[in-house]
Amino acid sequence: MMRWLVWVCLAAPFFGFSAGSDDVSAAALTRASDNVMEPLVRRFSTDLHDLNEFYDMPMSSVYLERLGRFMDEWRAVLDKVDFESLNQSGRIDWILLRNKLTNESLRLAERAKREEEVKTVIPFAVTMAALEENRRVMKPLDPRQAAEHLDTMKRQLDEVSAELADRLKKSEDEISKPLVRRALVTLGQLRGPFRQWQSFYQGYDPVFTWWTAKPLAAFQESLKKYSQFLSTKVLKQKPGQAPPIVGDPIGSEAFRDELNYQMIPYTPEELIEIGYKELAWCKAEMKKAAGEMGLGEDWQAAMEKTRQDHVTPGQQDESIYAMALEAVDFLEKNELVTIPALAKEIWEVRMMSLRSQDFTPFFYYSERHIAVAYPTEEMDHARKEMSLRANNKHFSRAVVHHELIPGHHLQYYMNSRYNTHRKPFRTSFWGEGWALYWEMLLWDLNFQKSPMNKMGMLFWRAHRCARIIVSLSFHLERMKPDEMIDFLIDEVGHERDSATAEVRRFVESPHYGPLYQCAYMVGGLQFRALHKELVQSGKMTDREFHDAILREGRIPVEMVRALLTNQKLTKDFTTRWRFYEK
Repeated sequence: MMRWLVWVCLAAPFFGFSAGSDDVSAAALTRASDNVMEPLVRRFSTDLHDLNEFYDMPMSSVYLERLGRFMDEWRAVLDKVDFESLNQSGRIDWILLRNKLTNESLRLAERAKREEEVKTVIPFAVTMAALEENRRVMKPLDPRQAAEHLDTMKRQLDEVSAELADRLKKSEDEISKPLVRRALVTLGQLRGPFRQWQSFYQGYDPVFTWWTAKPLAAFQESLKKYSQFLSTKVLKQKPGQAPPIVGDPIGSEAFRDELNYQMIPYTPEELIEIGYKELAWCKAEMKKAAGEMGLGEDWQAAMEKTRQDHVTPGQQDESIYAMALEAVDFLEKNELVTIPALAKEIWEVRMMSLRSQDFTPFFYYSERHIAVAYPTEEMDHARKEMSLRANNKHFSRAVVHHELIPGHHLQYYMNSRYNTHRKPFRTSFWGEGWALYWEMLLWDLNFQKSPMNKMGMLFWRAHRCARIIVSLSFHLERMKPDEMIDFLIDEVGHERDSATAEVRRFVESPHYGPLYQCAYMVGGLQFRALHKELVQSGKMTDREFHDAILREGRIPVEMVRALLTNQKLTKDFTTRWRFYEK
């Protein structure tokens, strides 16, 4: 390690940094060697990734058994670690790994339960998965038996199709739409593995082709018809139209498990109450901004006037770039956070396609670029007008620093360089919470220059409050998609198209967990409480505070707090930090 540090010091002038500089410090380079948990966490993460790559397949009992055994093996490994001998970083990693193992086991049990339920709609899917599983572990194939499997699968498919059609004639309420959508998603996930099984043998093994050609074609034809039946007759999807929004609530028990894993010691009901309280604050500030615009307390009129102030088509990319530079300049002048020179250099603006805007009507960040929503030539006139209004100057200005610097781009840069072994513990309460926290802090520091700027910032802040309310209410089965859309329109000021796209993303996207939408505001409130505890008290400067957070990895905020305050930790640690002040 010492040779490495000497090399860094000698090579620094050639690479644009010096040991002890803002970009790279000797302490940061040596710190990893002090944490004996780091190599264990890296091994766990790599092994888990490889097992998921090889075994993960819907409707797979092999996957559930193998991953369950893996978690048990790692619990035994963790039990052998001398917790008391670990330094603070090591203890954090030990606690995070223990929580990860517990949560993964709970998720496996929940997955098994949900897959058992979906068998009632796609009973043949178990065999579809098993065929490819057997091929991967090189179990000998009997072509005649494979043909029998295909024939049995077709019979099962035809029987369940007839049964559902009969139930549908009696009453549409007889069939669970969330369960049907789950079945369609599962079939979509199985198509690739099933094609792999088919293509591995077909043509290569002439006996396989001789036996399976007819039953395979018959099964595939029935599967196509069945999928169309589920989509058009049960879910009421119509060609050329956006499909109805059908989510799949997880229920209160699974919610409690996820909140515990994310180290959020609040009930869903308490979080919804927080959402309403923060939304009330936003409404009061909107009314003040409306007064500054000469509109009394009519915040909706102020929001409408703000929407109408947008750039002309073709200028949005330049506008976004200028807004990003404005945010960086403000951060550096106020010495709020260290921004490495390379982080300022390696990002770009990309314009979003029409299809992308169906699910994401605003902006998002991905791998060093900010994707920007704006009207495209394929849109009809009404949608173009709506997109212009939804992506006006002030809404855009309020979200650029969230997506780039100091938000997601700076996160991505730092998370790729410091404590990278903590990737398996990443949480949206840190990821989205950090970006939302900066929206709050910049508001407090008067980054907004005009009443319309205020309306733009308040729109997004209110949106994040509403996300808590609508997403948690949906998963607790207290609010339906149409009610969620109306809430975003009436209480936040969304356009109907953007509200619909947001709700579709909330409840249907496979990329977001059930707590993702509430993580923005709740995580932001966690960081805000920590800022009050450490910065406003005078214990740290803004720069020290923010730099320290960025170097520790994307972990639950309560663990960030434990690191920064050197909190005494024990093996039986449980989440207890009540960060929200009523």
